[in-house]
Amino acid sequence: MNAAAAASGSGIGSIRVGITTRLTPQTSLATPAELKELTESVTRSLQSGETRIVLDLSQVKVLHSEALEVLLDLQEDLLRAGGWLKVSNANAVVEEILRVTGLNQQIAIIRSNGSDSPPDSAPYLTESRQRLGDMLVARGLLDPARIEEALALQKRSGKQLAQIVIDEGWVSEHEVLKTLADQLAVPHVRIRAGLYDPAVLALLDHDQLRRLKVLPLFKVRGQLTLATAEPQSLPTLREIEEAAGVKARPVLALVDDILKVLDENEGFDDVGDEFFAEVDDDFEIVESNLPDDYAAIDEVAAGSPVINLVNSVIHRAIKDGASDIHIEPFRKIARVRFRIDGVLYEVMTPRIELHSAIISRLKVMANLDIAERRLPQDGRIQVQTHRRLVDLRFSSMPGLYGEKVVLRVLDKNQAILDVDKLGMSDGNLSTYKGLLDRSYGLILVTGPTGSGKTTSLYAALNHLNSLEKSIVTIEDPVEYQMDVINQNEVREKVGLSFAKILKHVLRQDPDIVMVGEIRERETAAIAVQAALTGHLVLSTLHTNDSVGAITRLIDMQVEPFMLSSALIGVVAQRLLRTICPECKTTYIAEPAVVERFGWPSDQPIRLARGRGCKACYDSGYRGRMAIHETLETDGDLQRLIVSNPRKDELDEFLKGRNFQTLLDDGMDRVRAQQTTIEEVGRVVTY
Repeated sequence: MNAAAAASGSGIGSIRVGITTRLTPQTSLATPAELKELTESVTRSLQSGETRIVLDLSQVKVLHSEALEVLLDLQEDLLRAGGWLKVSNANAVVEEILRVTGLNQQIAIIRSNGSDSPPDSAPYLTESRQRLGDMLVARGLLDPARIEEALALQKRSGKQLAQIVIDEGWVSEHEVLKTLADQLAVPHVRIRAGLYDPAVLALLDHDQLRRLKVLPLFKVRGQLTLATAEPQSLPTLREIEEAAGVKARPVLALVDDILKVLDENEGFDDVGDEFFAEVDDDFEIVESNLPDDYAAIDEVAAGSPVINLVNSVIHRAIKDGASDIHIEPFRKIARVRFRIDGVLYEVMTPRIELHSAIISRLKVMANLDIAERRLPQDGRIQVQTHRRLVDLRFSSMPGLYGEKVVLRVLDKNQAILDVDKLGMSDGNLSTYKGLLDRSYGLILVTGPTGSGKTTSLYAALNHLNSLEKSIVTIEDPVEYQMDVINQNEVREKVGLSFAKILKHVLRQDPDIVMVGEIRERETAAIAVQAALTGHLVLSTLHTNDSVGAITRLIDMQVEPFMLSSALIGVVAQRLLRTICPECKTTYIAEPAVVERFGWPSDQPIRLARGRGCKACYDSGYRGRMAIHETLETDGDLQRLIVSNPRKDELDEFLKGRNFQTLLDDGMDRVRAQQTTIEEVGRVVTY
C-alpha cells in the first residue's frame, strides 16, 4: 500500500492511502472560511481523480447547520463522480447530530474498529400498536407492578408516563426515549448543548416555541429538525412549517429538556451587556477529567449564553476582588451577589428560569453530578486569568426555590503572606513576631468568621518557613498551597478529624504545627499537650476578643494549670473596610464625637469618609485592613489563669495594664483617616 502526503491547505491535512484520500480538518469547521477551505480541498481531490474521501473529524467537536449542508453538497459531488464521502473519528455529539438530522442515512460513519456504519435507510422499527408500559415490560426494563404505580402517579400529577418513569429513576432517560421513539417510529434525542444550532433557534419566535413546546435543532436544505414531545401532532408541525417556511422533521424529546433549553436561551435582556463584553482573552476555565461529552459541549461555548454568562460573572468577581459569589433562587428571580470587603453587593438579577442552567454549568465545571439536586454538594473549580490560577470552592445547598450556590474565591495572588504586611500597629507587630520566635507554646488567633484569622496564620507560617524546621498543617480545607510545608486536609467522611490527624502528626517529628481551628475538647486537649511537649502550635478560635480564648478553652475542659503553661499569646482581630481613595473627602469631627472618645479638644480633629462612587459600588469603602489586640501571657496572667477566672475578672486585669483593645486600634485608624467611626462600630462593640 503506497501513501503520499500533501498539504492541501493550511487547515486541512491530506493523505492518500491506496484508492482512498483522507482529509483531516485542523479547525472546528464553524466559520464560512473554514468550510470554504474544506470544499476547495475536496474539489482538488476530484480534479486529481480522487473520488473516495474519508473525512477525519477528530478535531471537530460539534457541527452547525451550515457545515451539515456542506457535507451533503460534497457527498453529492463525489457520488456523481462515482465515489463517496465517509466520516471517521466523530465524537458522540457529532454522531448524534448526524443521526438526529438523518444525515447518517446518506453519509457512512467509520467506527473506531475500522468497520463502516452504512447509510441507514430505515433505522426505526414501529411497535405503535403497543402501549409504552407494555413495551418497557417486554424489554425487561420494568415489571408490571412498577407500571401500575406509574399509571397511578400519572393520574395524580398529569405528567407523561415517560417523564414519571425517568423522574422516579426506574429506567434511564436514554432507554425510555429509545422505547418511545420505536413506538412512534421517529428518531429520539436527549437534548443538551451542542445538539442544537443557536442560529436556527433564533429564527423562530420564542413565545411560539414555548407555547407549542418544541425546539428547532438544525436547518438543512429547507428541512427543519424539530424536537417535540408529540411528533405525531400535525397541527403543531404545520404551524412551525408556516412560520419557518420549511418542512419539519420531528424527533422525539422530553418536554422538560425542551423547556430547559428555551429557558437558557431567553431572558438575557435583563443581564447588562457589560457581563458579556468584559471577559479578557486570557480567561480560561481549567477543566480536568471531564467526560468526553462535556469536553465536546465546551467547544460550543460561544453559542451558549449561559456558559458565557457564568464565565463573565466569575471573571468580574475576580477582577473586583470579591471573596465570595452568591447565586440564590427566589420566587420570581435569581440573585447574583458578590462579597466585597466583607459586604454583599447585588450585581445581577437573572430570571428564575435561568437559575437551574447556571447551576448545572457550574456543576459541570466542578465535576459534580448535575442530576443531584436534593443533597448538598462540594467541589472545586480552577480558572486561569491574567497568567495566574485562581481556585473557586463550590458549595451547593438545596432550598425552597432551588439550589443556592456559593463560590469561595481563593486567589493566592491577593493573599497576604507576609507578617509585615498584615497592617498591624508597631506594638502589635513586635509582640506577634516575638511570640512566633518562641520555640514552643500555643499561639491562638481569634475572631468571627471572615475576620482574616487564616491569613494571619499563613503569614506566620511563611515567616517561620525554612528547610531547618519541620512544619505541618491540619486544615479544613487547604486554602493555599505552600512550598516545603507539609499540609494535610481534614476528611470527616473517612474519619480523619482534626484530633485524629493531630495525634498522628505529633509522631512525625514536627517543630511547628498549625491546626486550622480548635472546635472541640479533644483537639484542644491535644493541642495544649503538644505545646507543653516542645512544639510551637498555632491555631484559631471563634471568640470576640483575646481573653475570650482563655475562657473558651477552659469551657472545653482544658485544665487551667495546663493552659497557663501552654498558652503564650492570643491575637484577636477584625477586618475593617478602608475609605475609597477615589471619592475620599475630609471633615471636622463634631465636639460630641471628640468628647465621647476622649480625643484631645485643643484643636480640630479632621476625619475622612467616602462619598460613594462607581469604583466602590457607591459604598464609600474600597479595600480592607485589619485591626488587632495582642495579648502576651506573662507571670501575672499565668497565675490568674490557674485560678479559673471569669470573663469579667480577665477584663478587669487588662484594664489595669493599659492594654490596647480592638476598639483602641480601630479608633487610631479613624484618626489616621483610613476608615470611619461607623465602620469601626460595625465590627467592634463600643
